[in-house]
Amino acid sequence: MHAIRLHEFGPAENLLYERLPDLVCEPGQVRIAVEAAGVHLVDTMIRKGVEGGPFPSPQLPMVPGREVAGRVDAIGPDVHAGWLGRRVVAHLGMASGGYADQALAPVESLHDLSELGPDMSSEVAVAMIGTGRTTMGILEVADLQESDVVVITAAAGGIGNLLVQAAHGIGATVVGLAGGVAKVDLVRRLGADIAVDYSAPDWAGAVADALDCRGATVAFDGVGGDAGRKVFELLAPGGRFVMFGWSSGKPTELSSADLYARGLRADAAVGPRMRNRPGGLRELETVALHAAGSGQLRPLVGEPFPLAEAAAAHRAVEHRATVGKTILVPDDVAA
Repeated sequence: MHAIRLHEFGPAENLLYERLPDLVCEPGQVRIAVEAAGVHLVDTMIRKGVEGGPFPSPQLPMVPGREVAGRVDAIGPDVHAGWLGRRVVAHLGMASGGYADQALAPVESLHDLSELGPDMSSEVAVAMIGTGRTTMGILEVADLQESDVVVITAAAGGIGNLLVQAAHGIGATVVGLAGGVAKVDLVRRLGADIAVDYSAPDWAGAVADALDCRGATVAFDGVGGDAGRKVFELLAPGGRFVMFGWSSGKPTELSSADLYARGLRADAAVGPRMRNRPGGLRELETVALHAAGSGQLRPLVGEPFPLAEAAAAHRAVEHRATVGKTILVPDDVAA
């Protein structure tokens, strides 16, 4: 098989394209002939050896990637033969191993794509199994209502585009923030009532003017830092501030005094909370996949990168040069 391996933490160039022995299933496992693998900002943090993220630093060498879709082409000795040949999607969790044309997954982690309709592509399935399940957890925490005025950071990103669609779908007023004219136009087409370029000077003032002093009732913050703080300050008294990451490299700084002064509520929609909810991550995966299968949500998927160009995919994610979900596909598919 072909895979991307990381032998040393560091720059994207450390992701090496290698030929490795074919994978062999252990009991309880299936082997997936990978048709699409997801690339996540967290993957870039793991590659750099950043401590304190949602995943501990792995032992090297390792094959990165945790979201895969494809067809089951081999099964372990105790796995039902009915899984052979099925198209599936799985989140590999701590095990990783997705940046390859073969991946091993526990049979209990599989979702059968045939249950989601004949048109469910591997790329869409990968976009929903990890990023989609996180979005469902965020929406569960936010409890959006039709009367809400919602501000969404990184609205053209993998999570952001789904939040725009979901908020628009229930009739809320949607403010989408994105970097650059092209992304702003895209966010507007997704359903944002107000779309603002937050690389422009005084973008927060532009949002406030567009809202005509109404103030937001819900703010989704996956960026953190100065941008997160400015979004927080757009909230009206009694609003909800939902945090789920800090792609800027620094969390939004808040104090209890900030919350008390304006009667605000802050929630963190993060891994431990989602894992410990009734139904856990598995239920969120199912909800996300069915939302895509039914057409309720249509995840944005960027132009796929060939597996051999995983380093280029990492650089694009790190420099915010992508929209929606970033995908790797086997080299023969890309060709």
